[in-house]
Amino acid sequence: MSQEPETNTEVRLPLTEHLEELRQRLIRSLIAMGIGTALCYSRAETLYMALLSPLTTQLPGDSRLIFTELTEAFLTYFKLALWGGFALASPVIFYQAWRFVSPGLFRKERKILFLFSACSTAALLAGMAFAYFFAVPAIFTFFLAYGGSTIVAMPSMKESLSLVLRILLLFGVMFEVPLVMFLGGRAGILSPDLLRRGRKVAIVGVFVLGAVLTPPDAVSQFLVAVPIYALYEAGILLCALGARLHKGPDRG
Repeated sequence: MSQEPETNTEVRLPLTEHLEELRQRLIRSLIAMGIGTALCYSRAETLYMALLSPLTTQLPGDSRLIFTELTEAFLTYFKLALWGGFALASPVIFYQAWRFVSPGLFRKERKILFLFSACSTAALLAGMAFAYFFAVPAIFTFFLAYGGSTIVAMPSMKESLSLVLRILLLFGVMFEVPLVMFLGGRAGILSPDLLRRGRKVAIVGVFVLGAVLTPPDAVSQFLVAVPIYALYEAGILLCALGARLHKGPDRG
């Protein structure tokens, strides 16, 4: 096999050996996830209460989390254990995926993919942290405000967990927007001038989103809207950087 100057020395394997390698790496990933899931399930109640603490700390004294089906508590804890197991096993899973695809990439492509994965993971975790400490408490405050002397909140275990996970995932994806803007600029699809002209629309959009996601007061809306708009401004800068990188090789 002829070697490209930027690739590592490698031997071309037949399809059956590639499939066998894929099977082995999938098995290792599943074993790692199984171990992580078992560990998380052994501490499922503690993890659940930590994840739902933005809700439980705001419940009125006569409110409790409840389950209305016999299997709901078990399935809720098991669902949480699966998510936790995936999080614990993710380094092993990503490593196995990396070892499978990296031999087919050029050295420069491997560096770009590794950097993109690191930045994407950091953005996802930052978005989920922002949601957990700021957005989720504000959203629960808004919904619990509908209770009263005759209407008492009794949230379901399953629905409460699903809501928190959806919010965490939503904000995690939103924090990926600057990275997407950079890739758009790098590919020549987006331009920083276009994004700058869209600032007014972006400002209105983030404050409408802040009003939807938070209680009807200015402080809560600003706590959510301002960081989201800051992501848009960061995306413009990254898009400009990507556009410069896109033009450089073409003109070289």
